[in-house]
Order: sequence, then C-alpha cells, then structure tokens
Amino acid sequence: MPIVGLVLSGCGVNDGSEIHETVITMLELDRAGAETVMMAPNIDHLHVINHATGEEMEESRNVLIESARIARGDIKDIAVVKGDNLDALIFPGGFGVAKNLCDYAMAGPECSVNPDVSRLISEVHDAGKPIGVICIAPAMMAKVMGEKDEKVDLTIGFNEQTGNDINAMGANHVMCPVEGFVVDKEKKIVSTPAYMEAKSIKEAATGIEKLVSEVLSLI
Repeated sequence: MPIVGLVLSGCGVNDGSEIHETVITMLELDRAGAETVMMAPNIDHLHVINHATGEEMEESRNVLIESARIARGDIKDIAVVKGDNLDALIFPGGFGVAKNLCDYAMAGPECSVNPDVSRLISEVHDAGKPIGVICIAPAMMAKVMGEKDEKVDLTIGFNEQTGNDINAMGANHVMCPVEGFVVDKEKKIVSTPAYMEAKSIKEAATGIEKLVSEVLSLI
C-alpha cells in the first residue's frame, strides 16, 4: 500500500486549503487503496477570512488546528514528517498555499517557502518520489525547484500573470485546460489547474482524479 503525504494549509479557499480539492484528493487516494498521511505546519495563519463576506477578521488561527477540521483530527505536524516516511506527496490548492505555506500572494516571484515545506519537498524529490501540485500550488513548487536549479514543467491553467511568475521562478509554465494535467516525467512532478480554471466541483474533480492516478503510477 503506497503512503502518500497530503499537505494542508488551513481550512477554506480564501485563507487555507481549498476544501473541495482536498476532499476529492483524499477520496481518490482512498479509492486507489493508498494510505494518506495528512499534515500541516504548526504556524499561525497570515490572516483569517470570513468566507461569507470575503472580509478579513480580527482573530488569529493556527494552520495545523484548522487543517485538522478537514482531516477529522488525524493530522501530523509537518515538522515531524520525513521524506523517508512517504512514497509520494500531494499539495491541494487554496490561497493558504500562497499565504501560509509560502508568501507568493504577497511577494510574487520573490516569495519564500516555509522551511519545513521546502525541506519535505526536497527530501521527497531528491529520493526520486513523485509530487502532485494542484491549483495555485505549482507556483510554490516553481520556487522550490528554481532554488534547486531544476527546471520543471508545471501548469496553473491559462492565467497569464501567474504563468509568467512561474517562468520567472525558473520553471516552464505549460497552458492546460481544467480537465487535463501536466506531468514532468523526468522530475516526477504532476500539476493540474483545478479551481484556477474550474467553474464547478465536477470540473475540478476531473483533473484532480487524473493527477492522483498519475502520481500513484509514478511511485
């Protein structure tokens, strides 16, 4: 049974993990017979968003605790997870990736990535194990791989600005429809646009299902 790490960034599209993308990924991994290890960094949110109004709230929340809502409490601090413990790694999207796992939402191509997130990506990648990145997560992956001087094919769909940023960070952005995915077979990195392009949960699911299947096939 393959063991796949799923890295969350909170709970909710505007300040954490995109819940639909996360649950679809969890479901597909379970259907495929994989064991899923849920994890998140034990850090504070950049900010908290009221998802009913879209306005910022004057309160503080913890990324690990919020992510535990989606994981039904079965979650690990990413700091204790090592690449040796996993056969593959997947990052659902949501603005928490660009706000909590890295600061791409604020700094663009000059962003920095959470040290434990960057460490785990490097450990998994350097061991020749596959990584899947969904929605906005390819922007973070472009930064990590660019710092390793490795050029990787990635997609976030058709968004020109984000695609240009991905190129600026040293990757190669490939335009891709929502139902598709891009795989860099040499680097074993798979990406799909999901809600960067999806207009419905059904559209998001189509690409994510293919991404999960491709990641598992690369193990």
